[in-house]
Order: sequence, then C-alpha cells, then structure tokens
Amino acid sequence: MSFTDDMWAEIGPIFEAILALPFNRELAAGTLVRERFLFYMIQDAHYLGAFARALAVAAAKAETSEAQVKLAGSAKDAILVERALHEGFFREFGVSPEQFAATPPSPTCSGYSDFLQATAFRHPFAVAVAALLPCFQIYYEVGKRLHAIAAPANPYQRWIDTYQDEAFGDSVREVLAITDKAHEAASVAARQEMRAAYLKATRYEWMFWDSAYRLEAWPV
Repeated sequence: MSFTDDMWAEIGPIFEAILALPFNRELAAGTLVRERFLFYMIQDAHYLGAFARALAVAAAKAETSEAQVKLAGSAKDAILVERALHEGFFREFGVSPEQFAATPPSPTCSGYSDFLQATAFRHPFAVAVAALLPCFQIYYEVGKRLHAIAAPANPYQRWIDTYQDEAFGDSVREVLAITDKAHEAASVAARQEMRAAYLKATRYEWMFWDSAYRLEAWPV
C-alpha cells in the first residue's frame, strides 16, 4: 500500500468521528443553527489565508515542476475561495466586512493555522505536503458522504456540493500522488515526520468542526 493508503486506513476512526460530529450531521440534515454555520464560515476564511501561505511555501520547496505548479495553483485557489466567501456566503448570510474583521481566529483555528505554516517553513517538502494533505482529502470525502445523505432543499447544499465536486476530486488525487511520490524519496526519519504531521492535521480537522459547533472562544 502507498503512504496515503496507509494513512487513510489509520485515520479511519477519526474520519468516522468527523462524520458523526453534530455539526456535520445537522449540516446534512439542514437543521444546523445559522449562528454555528456563520461561525464556521468566518473561521474558515481566516484559516484559508494561512492555508494558502503554507501551500505557497511548500510549492517553493517542491522538488518537481509538477508539484510546484500544483501547490502554487492550490495556494491561488485557496485565496480565491476565501475571497468568494466574502462575496458569496458572507453577503448571503449577512456578514459584514466589519463583523469579519472584528472576529478573531478561534483557538483551534489559530492552532491549526500556525501548525501548517510552521511545518511548511521549518520542515522538508515531504513533511509539509503530508501536513497539508488532510485538508484536501478529508473535505472531499466528507463532501461526498454528506451529499449522499443531504436533506432535500438543504440551505447548506451549495457548501456540500462544492466539496463533493469531481473537479475538486481531481485536485485531491493530484495532491495524493504528489505526497506518495515525496514519501518514496524521503528518508526514514522524514517518513516518520510525515506520518506525525498527517495525523496532527487530521486531528485538527476534527477539532475545527467541533469548535464551530461549540462557538469556541478564547477563555481569557
């Protein structure tokens, strides 16, 4: 099995726990409280800025032109998605630029963002891409699963459709291939760091959805 196949099997219980979170169950049912979805959208916009920076750093470290082009393109896409949130979902749900600016990243959003950026800056390419992969892979798989069970006339259908789209799936498969190729060329020590980075990012994915449901705030 490839590195990404091995990791997907290993994080199976975490992925099922993500699907079982109240946020995702209620999102699929169309019953998620508007306040929780807005919290999630604002935090996601904060996160995407950091994700784009981490992708850009990883692209600069890429050892092949194909990987460099893909990750640089993904960095651009993340920025465009963040901008689209402001022009689409934020406008649709009544989030003003002032409200967004006044809402700081949550503890989980800050931790996840800092982890990805620090990993991209401090570690070799293989470790950086392993940390970035779960965001691609898990969102695509969650999108497919939620799409299959989404209630009719779901107010959140557009979000669900975005991540189960096969154009996004093609992008995910490209990053999977890049990660596997990087793993093949990595040292034993780097392979261990890749596994640790992938697992940590996966746990942050669970935490991100959970924190949105709890409307997480800084305790002090």
